[in-house]
Amino acid sequence: MNPLDPALVDMSAPLGTQVVLPNPVSTASGCAGHGRELDRFTPLAELGTLTTKTVMPYVRSGRATPRMAETPSGMLNSIGLQGGGIEHLVAHELPWLAERGARVLVSVAGERTEEFAEVAARLTGQPGVVGIEVNISCPNVADRGLVFACDPDASHEVVSAVRAAADPALPVYAKLTPDVTRITDIAAACAEAGADGLSMINTVLGTSIDTDTMRPALAGVTGGLSGPAIRPVAVRCVFQVFAAMRAGAVREVPILGMGGIASGRDALEFVLAGASGVAVGTALFSDPSAPLRIRDDLRAALARRGIGSFRAAVGRAHDTV
Repeated sequence: MNPLDPALVDMSAPLGTQVVLPNPVSTASGCAGHGRELDRFTPLAELGTLTTKTVMPYVRSGRATPRMAETPSGMLNSIGLQGGGIEHLVAHELPWLAERGARVLVSVAGERTEEFAEVAARLTGQPGVVGIEVNISCPNVADRGLVFACDPDASHEVVSAVRAAADPALPVYAKLTPDVTRITDIAAACAEAGADGLSMINTVLGTSIDTDTMRPALAGVTGGLSGPAIRPVAVRCVFQVFAAMRAGAVREVPILGMGGIASGRDALEFVLAGASGVAVGTALFSDPSAPLRIRDDLRAALARRGIGSFRAAVGRAHDTV
């Protein structure tokens, strides 16, 4: 390997097939709200994208407290998609983000397929929006609470509806849960439905017991585990889906990798596994400057390995398997 000057490394990254980002580092949904707090520490225009907190068609209060709990190398959250709804996002948050030059990936959800499509349609022509992330890791109330992303048919239905309702110029990413037996089946269904990319992974379902009160630490009992503890799970999921793409079992689309990324080395691990971009989540709570630090560390890591462009590193780990 012949090291390069980091300044010479091309860090541009794809978002779907129609959008090219200046760098591959984004925020993960739910960890930076709509960017107002993060803006004090990180110039939002320097991020690859700012992924919003998941928005639904209506105002939602979320779950009862306590709804966060620390765990070894991670944390559990049971927020319950609290938010002001799509009209608040359109009227107040998106214009503010556009003023700061942010490229916005809007995370959308609903309790029924038609609600996902309703939110996606409302984003057409909105300032600063460069893509839509479909958070299918929530329960389908029309089907006895089944989580959309745990079923290939339900995942296909939602992604297809969003792709049909959304602005054709906006890439649509499906956010997958690791809480399935074969994540490649879900990935294949989403890609077949028209997803322009996959976000991998959402949090891992977990429970923590407070040994003093002898009761669950979260009011909702279960919550999503995030942070470094889940990184090997996330890397495995990315690796498996990318391998399935190379084998022709899943249509090839970019993967946005996430799950416990806190350093450039962590990000590089996802990239080598097959991620065409990375998102930083839980690390923001302790270091709100983490995304740009990770971007710069990733650039330096590529330069040390003599890799002149970010895209040239994607999937390299598969070349030796």
